[in-house]
Amino acid sequence: MQLTRPLEKQHNRANFDCGNESLNRYIREVASQDVKRGISFCWVLVSEEDDILGYFTLSNSTIRIENLPQDLKKTFPKSGMEFPATLIGRLARDRNVQSKGIGGILLMEALELCYKVANSEIASIGVLVDPIDENAIAFYSQFGFEMLPDINRMFLPMGVIRKLIDGGKTF
Repeated sequence: MQLTRPLEKQHNRANFDCGNESLNRYIREVASQDVKRGISFCWVLVSEEDDILGYFTLSNSTIRIENLPQDLKKTFPKSGMEFPATLIGRLARDRNVQSKGIGGILLMEALELCYKVANSEIASIGVLVDPIDENAIAFYSQFGFEMLPDINRMFLPMGVIRKLIDGGKTF
């Protein structure tokens, strides 16, 4: 059962506070504009009162072969080209729901969406994230994301995502 839904006008953003002003400002002031412009798509988890408890954004991206983890490099053509990937550009949960597993729920829902689309509509070899700090790196690492050298992004191949989804991983 999917708990997140696309961001809509009725969703209350005003009180959202994840502790990071950049992420707060994004959901309050920028997310709707990015959706309208086709820059990213924003999914939200809301309370019964339509207060936003957490959100994530998805967009298309690419990854160059030289940035892939070593074990994956050998499975792709060595032409130096870019391969399609999906970017979780932002993921945040409100302070009021800290330690309730909301971050894990948001990430797993994002990964399920990415996997579904990659296997039916838009090709993607994996998911990229831009961890905002050491806590984010530790969080994403729990799910198998690997730090990519030289580009300050983390990557999770679709094969690993399939195993997470099939295994029903929760946090």
